[in-house]
Amino acid sequence: MKLISFTVPCYNSQAYMEKCVDSLLTGGDDVEIIIVNDGSKDGTIDIANAYAEKFPDIVRVIDKPNGGHGSGVNAGLKIATGIYYKVVDSDDWLDSEALKKLLDVIKIHKAENKLPDLYITNFIYDKVHDNTRYVSSYEKMMPENELIGWDKVKKFKSSHMLLMHALTYNREKLLESDTWLPEHTFYVDNLFAYKPLPFMQSIYYLNVDLYHYFIGREDQSVNIKNFVKRYEQQQRVMRCMVDAYSWNDLKKMPKGLKRYMWHNLEVILMNTIFFTCADCDDARKKALSEMWKHIKERDIKLYKKLRHGSYATALNYLPWRFRGWVMTKGYFILCKKIKLG
Repeated sequence: MKLISFTVPCYNSQAYMEKCVDSLLTGGDDVEIIIVNDGSKDGTIDIANAYAEKFPDIVRVIDKPNGGHGSGVNAGLKIATGIYYKVVDSDDWLDSEALKKLLDVIKIHKAENKLPDLYITNFIYDKVHDNTRYVSSYEKMMPENELIGWDKVKKFKSSHMLLMHALTYNREKLLESDTWLPEHTFYVDNLFAYKPLPFMQSIYYLNVDLYHYFIGREDQSVNIKNFVKRYEQQQRVMRCMVDAYSWNDLKKMPKGLKRYMWHNLEVILMNTIFFTCADCDDARKKALSEMWKHIKERDIKLYKKLRHGSYATALNYLPWRFRGWVMTKGYFILCKKIKLG
């Protein structure tokens, strides 16, 4: 059995996907690479098929109509066979030495019958244009090289998150979580890094810089212009996260998990408000009101906590335009800190 199934969702990725796939191939026969061609209009499918022909025991190809990033993640998960499942975007790549270390650790844990539900590794924001980088690591939040439960996970700082790039899920546990991402929607990685977590009871943090997250293309979802334009999609993801667990569900979770899940919700809520308030028009005001209405109808307790007891509380009392100004300034400060954008 393959140790890790990597899914690479691709849409018009011919210019950069080979760097991604080549980095995954360094895992050899221990890995499965599922390239999902999501209705590309360039030569992506030809490149994918060439890899499959050259590495028939490693590379598999899915050729499907366009459904968005989440659709590609879903398609890969449906056919994956590895013990673990990880998503690698087609413009990103993995460090070969770090991947070898991760695979070696998995082999040891497998031999000892002590496989964790979740491996956490570091990821790097790589701003290629000016050769700057920022490493997101977790040694201050949890012990290294130790099989732990959520009780050993410490409080996260406001700007620190377990993003999708840091997570390698046990595939069976991921399937058990019933995490299927909405189609034709950006920012679904927020849901992918939230809903499965309560199903991951055992954790192992390996302090290696595995994932390189490319920053610099104008069409990237993290580009601020796209943030502003795609606010409705971020709201859709926020609603999915709210629908995943009620306040009563969160309260029943182990302390470390409950604390992190709440932290996650707060941060994504702030992002959602930023997306929406970064521009001013009646449609955005109505959309934000409708989102709050959805949360209130879904779970009044969770609504009260998010509306009146979260990072977003102070924003509720600011005029709309000033709210957007504050959020935008905060975003640029964060970008400067982590070399984003």
